[in-house]
Amino acid sequence: MTSQQHRKRVKRSALAVSAALAVVAGVAATAPGAGAAPSSTPGKPKLKLIAASNSVTLERYEWDGQAGVFLDLGTYVTVDNAPLEFKVKRKSYKDPVVAQQILRDGTKTTTKTLPAGLVKDFSGLPGFLEVSVKNTAGQEVAKTKGTYCPNNASGRIRPDGAATNHYPESCPTNPFTLGSVWGVEKGWASNSSTFDYDKPLDLPAGQYTAKVRVAKKYRDLFGIPDSRPTIKVTVRQQQGDGGGGAGLTAHSGHSGHAGQQAAGHAGHHGPDAPTPGALSHALEDRGLAHHLGDGRGHTDGSRIAPALKPATKRPTGRASVPDVPKPDLRSLPAFNIAISDGEDGDAPGKDYLAFSANVWNAGPAPLVVDGFRSPGKELMDAYQYFYDANGKQVGYTPTGTMEWDPREGHEHWHFTDFASYRLLSADQTKEVRSGKEAFCLANTDAVDYTVKNANWKPYNTDLSTACGQENSISVREVLDVGSGDTYTQDIPGQSFDITDVPNGTYYIQVIANPAKRLKETHTTNNVAVRKVVLGGTPGARTVKVPPHHLINAG
Repeated sequence: MTSQQHRKRVKRSALAVSAALAVVAGVAATAPGAGAAPSSTPGKPKLKLIAASNSVTLERYEWDGQAGVFLDLGTYVTVDNAPLEFKVKRKSYKDPVVAQQILRDGTKTTTKTLPAGLVKDFSGLPGFLEVSVKNTAGQEVAKTKGTYCPNNASGRIRPDGAATNHYPESCPTNPFTLGSVWGVEKGWASNSSTFDYDKPLDLPAGQYTAKVRVAKKYRDLFGIPDSRPTIKVTVRQQQGDGGGGAGLTAHSGHSGHAGQQAAGHAGHHGPDAPTPGALSHALEDRGLAHHLGDGRGHTDGSRIAPALKPATKRPTGRASVPDVPKPDLRSLPAFNIAISDGEDGDAPGKDYLAFSANVWNAGPAPLVVDGFRSPGKELMDAYQYFYDANGKQVGYTPTGTMEWDPREGHEHWHFTDFASYRLLSADQTKEVRSGKEAFCLANTDAVDYTVKNANWKPYNTDLSTACGQENSISVREVLDVGSGDTYTQDIPGQSFDITDVPNGTYYIQVIANPAKRLKETHTTNNVAVRKVVLGGTPGARTVKVPPHHLINAG
């Protein structure tokens, strides 16, 4: 992936869901009134495809040699009678993805496994939405099929619908995701429109008619009526520089799983980072922790994460590591692997191997680390905190230091010895290059929301909530259960200089908690490796990335 592609994806990851959420307000006018939920089989959701508006206006953009529109037609899937919920998981990277529908009838829960091969990844239900676009002469000028992520922008359709949505707010896109939860609350609707930002629909400015329907295999599977909303579409040419900046943001609509993170975390990943995995745009303050662990009623992602406000004073009393649940840090194999020429922060003119590395927390407890600064000192002293099942702090232990990183693309407090990465020889016995680094922790990727005590809506998903300022006296960094922290190793000091590394087979090794200073449930699963094959000539190096079992994503 080129630096230009990286940069473009970062811009697009900032596209807010607010436009789609605003559209959902129009749904209420066509939805049943309060108390009008239809009678149906207990525990089985009643689904319907609707259009929030009879007409939409879409902007046609031109940038980087591309031109077209993003086909957000404002169609929604309404859910009534019972929540729509799916558990999607794979046992390992050697196994296919298995999707189950979760049917909840009061205290009774049953599961229904979807047909094998229907769901192949964690982005949603593929081929769910079928769209036909015709011009004013009645000629079909476009025909598309879209993936439906139930976690897309959603809103209530009736005043008596659930007050809040406890499901995750987007679908994961990390190639090494292990488990996901998709859901729509009863009395809610979620946006069914999805599109690929790298493949806009090339419609010239003008008038069109779009007809939308749910694919027959899903209508049969979920008992969805064959409604076919028709929407009048006006395409108008974007005025201005066509660079896809402010105009794109203002008229973005909703992409669902195509772009999940706020742009604020781009610096954490690096200025040319790819779009990170799916997490919440909503960085609302979730308040103090009332419960942690697997307490009654809070094993389904609804538990509240610890408050992110760091303690005002250093911990007092004797340090201890109590017998309570602890985090389990695990590394994902490297991904987004590419050759870089060093123009984005390293020494220009050299060859670098850039990649993304992710360490995630399999639980059952969050990783909570506070840093405290003594006046006049450059380093903060770091402490790991431990909590009981009621969210009460019951212990702490010193765990190294935090340091301020002033480099462009960083400019935040890094926790040392959280993870490191190395380039190993073909037999994995020799270290060719080391990328030992310090990190600021943030929940950038939903890696497995099916693990025990996963928090489906973590708070600190970008730097603005986690990493402090240069003049901070203390910071708190949290890696919550089920989430991981991706660093894209193409910012200064975080890619491998391969200028003088011979062509051949190597392995990128990612190590979580390398010094074992952090207290974990297990430390035997902290290392992951990814095979790469270097080729080419100086200034024109190449890299081939073989599949990692069933994962064919470089």
